[in-house]
Amino acid sequence: MSLELSFDGLPGPSHNFAGLSPGNLASTEHAGQVSNPRAAALQGLAKMRFVHELGVPQAVLPPHPRPLTSALRALGFSGDDREVLAAAAHHDEQLLRLCSSASPMWTANAATVSPSADTADSRVHFTVANLTAMFHRSLEASLTERALRVVFADEARFTVHSALPGGAHFADEGAANHTRLVSSSGARVELFAWGRRALSGTSGEPAPTKLPARQTLEASQAVARLHQLGDVALCWQQAPHGIDAGAFHTDVLAVGSGSVLLLHEAAFVAHEALLAELGRRLGPEFRFHLAREAELPVTSAVKAYPFNSQLVSLPNGHAAIIAPHEAEVDPHASAYLRRVVEDDPWISQVHYLDLNQSMKNGGGPACLRLRVPLTEEEASHVGGRVRIDAALLSELEAWVTRHYRDRLTLRDLADPAFLTEVQTALDELTRLLELGSLYPFQRS
Repeated sequence: MSLELSFDGLPGPSHNFAGLSPGNLASTEHAGQVSNPRAAALQGLAKMRFVHELGVPQAVLPPHPRPLTSALRALGFSGDDREVLAAAAHHDEQLLRLCSSASPMWTANAATVSPSADTADSRVHFTVANLTAMFHRSLEASLTERALRVVFADEARFTVHSALPGGAHFADEGAANHTRLVSSSGARVELFAWGRRALSGTSGEPAPTKLPARQTLEASQAVARLHQLGDVALCWQQAPHGIDAGAFHTDVLAVGSGSVLLLHEAAFVAHEALLAELGRRLGPEFRFHLAREAELPVTSAVKAYPFNSQLVSLPNGHAAIIAPHEAEVDPHASAYLRRVVEDDPWISQVHYLDLNQSMKNGGGPACLRLRVPLTEEEASHVGGRVRIDAALLSELEAWVTRHYRDRLTLRDLADPAFLTEVQTALDELTRLLELGSLYPFQRS
């Protein structure tokens, strides 16, 4: 028997709006605004509680420590933490922002995951995303790898691959550009979306003209090889006009689960050919719900994030869509999701949740979770106390209330007292989650 654990990233005590990601329209729109870390974390926990109470397996991954003074030291600032923060704030405030990003909360970018049913060695494979397209995100890989190696330590069942070698050639954005589809007959497809070839312009393919394409084809192919997927893997190009509209990751314009795919016509190049290929591979069970521009303008899709929803399997055999509140109030987005529920016999309901603090930074429900398909036996070997239950949720909510501020400005990031607050909170959290000395500051 199999299940899918949703590993949600918990927003950290330093959750802020730094506006660091070109192409992420919400991030740039809200740059510099005062954030509410406590609300961000409690909204994330409320989503976890809601999903758990639906009967869907849920887990949590801890925040990354920010500001990341080790990165500032590697860039030439010296002294103790107080001196490093003061020097960075005085000489290069933007660099301090980059080393204080809230982005690790979006665990859809943490790694790509392939279940044991798909891999040649019958182990669950994880490849940590290098996220080299953006400097502030490239800082995440080392701690993500350490966390995954703690939680998935059983090497007989799990393989955690380090991030691909860095640089633009193998830029990898993780599961935000990856969708797994499967039919009841056992037919499987792992769909890897890519935005550009590393050697751009050599093949005559279209390319975005306004905003950057992050994922390379070469990275997707390398991950598929590492995971020993063979013919299960299918690489397909993102539509350049979708990227230019703000779909910096595929999960902005497409979401799939089981044998069902929801997508906008601006998600992929030659989307009709892609749908035909998926139908050929998966058989007659494969269903898709295509939103055309006339029904759902891509501007609404990017702003309201109806495709950045979670599509979760329920204990009763049906499925639910977990969507952001913004998709409820946008008439085009809500109408599309209603149509999906009316047309698809498997999808029985749509729920809208308030994730405003994450949405302001450009991350919806699907951004916050890493999907990990496991057998029941594999799930019993997950390490730490990361599986969500009512008791853990209550403890986490109390921990957030004790340690998180309800107001944070970018100026606060330079305050050494705030860094001490963050480290004190995270030190307590690792004990609560039984993760050991996860953070470098705990081992120094």
